[in-house]
Amino acid sequence: MSSLSIPLFLTTFYFLLLRPPYCSSSNILVVPVDGSHWINMKVILERLHSRGHNITVLRSAKSWYIPSNSSIYTSINISMLEDEADIDYYNKMLQDVMGCRSYPTFIRTFCQQQLITLMMLQGHNILARSTATIIEDTVFIKKLRDTKFDLMLTDPGMTIGVILGSYLKLPMVFNVRWINTGEGHFTIAPSPVSYIPVPGSELDDQMDFLERTKNVLHYLQSVIEQHFIINPAYSDLLQQHFPPGTDLLSLERAADIWLLRADFVFEFPRPTMPNVVYIGGFHCKKAQPLYAELETFMESSGEHGVVVMSLGTLISALPRKVTEAIAAAFAELPQKVIWRFVGEKPSSLGNNTLLLEWLPQNDLLGHPKTRAFVAHGGTNGIYEAIYHGVPVVGLPLLFDQFDNILRLKVRGAARVLEAYSLTKEEFLNALKDVLENLSYHNNMQHLSQLHRDIPMTPMDTAIFWIEYVIRNKGASHFKSAGFRLPWYSYFSLDVAALIIAITGIFMCSFVFVCWLLCCRRSRRKMKPE
Repeated sequence: MSSLSIPLFLTTFYFLLLRPPYCSSSNILVVPVDGSHWINMKVILERLHSRGHNITVLRSAKSWYIPSNSSIYTSINISMLEDEADIDYYNKMLQDVMGCRSYPTFIRTFCQQQLITLMMLQGHNILARSTATIIEDTVFIKKLRDTKFDLMLTDPGMTIGVILGSYLKLPMVFNVRWINTGEGHFTIAPSPVSYIPVPGSELDDQMDFLERTKNVLHYLQSVIEQHFIINPAYSDLLQQHFPPGTDLLSLERAADIWLLRADFVFEFPRPTMPNVVYIGGFHCKKAQPLYAELETFMESSGEHGVVVMSLGTLISALPRKVTEAIAAAFAELPQKVIWRFVGEKPSSLGNNTLLLEWLPQNDLLGHPKTRAFVAHGGTNGIYEAIYHGVPVVGLPLLFDQFDNILRLKVRGAARVLEAYSLTKEEFLNALKDVLENLSYHNNMQHLSQLHRDIPMTPMDTAIFWIEYVIRNKGASHFKSAGFRLPWYSYFSLDVAALIIAITGIFMCSFVFVCWLLCCRRSRRKMKPE
């Protein structure tokens, strides 16, 4: 063997040794969630397809982002929540949330949670009816059974996949971060509220007494929502088609593997479970070259660089005065600006700002000219910013975005602003702080280094565990016995009651014996007298 061929042989050998074990072709049934969640699911499906798996996707006929025709999967149209919702619904919710933001800090998070609860009440009723229609379609169910699927891969943010997978008795893998009333950990893992912030509370893991009180109240609110709003929506469906005592939580906790879109570089440390696998940032990748016009614009920024801004599709719902303030602040920067914007062009827009209806966000964040990212705090964008080491100016609008930006702020990698009351001066000061204060850049670079310093990429980790469940027809050995216990046994309240009862009986007996002895001694003294 020649000296040149030896390094090539060793490289090939190490690659084969370290790559995830290959799994033969299998049939995978997928129930995704639309919108930004589809981005997370699609990149996994592309990798699974490249490894020879046959994929079937159940989608809404009115889906926003999930195409009917695809080279990587076969699609089947079903009735889903998206049939009842449109962008105007979320724009209306954004206006209501911005109203909540004007309340005192302690109260506003409860106001926001109440809005989400009202949305969930409507959404879960629709999902329950949609799932019942699917399960009661005997021809459709027979078609699914005859296909002999090996796995259900679903995002449990949409409960159709959870219930359908359980009904078909398929091994189940979740591609998950958010579920029912909050973040996935609170459904599957022990979550002491003394130091673990409840989703939506906008707290960190260093809480004083008042903050811990707020955290407990948020936890109680989520428990009430789960048991009195969400579970009842599915009670008739589950009573009719599942064994007695089945509820939505029990079906969710029965999943074999939870691929959790989280990384403890970003999340606060907390207890976890053996069937939770962390794949935060798995969708991130190296930046690709930009198209010519955009590359020219980036290079024209010189030493000052570029600020990238994207608030998703909801920017059109922001008050006009807010978008004018943002545009005016950008106009005073020496940096160039690329702004994803939909709607009427702001009159205060400067010559340094380029408006685009769509932008290659990952490629822009990975460009060496990018200096800062103005973002609403969606999980995908946050992890892309961490991956590429770009500090953030946060303008959270809905859902988990407030908590996401807070986590970066705690780590010194972001500034947070209130969108509803934003002024030109506030926005400009925050931009200059992030651009000129090197601590933001250095802290985000440190997070990026930690995020990348892992033995296996998040994507390879996800594929390994999906194929692990297929190879072993489930992963029941990872499931905790605690989920099969009634709540009073889980918290050992029955044991505590027994100990208290025995202690009480012992104390009463001791007091009674002492009383008897004292009485007998008193009688003896009285007789001689």
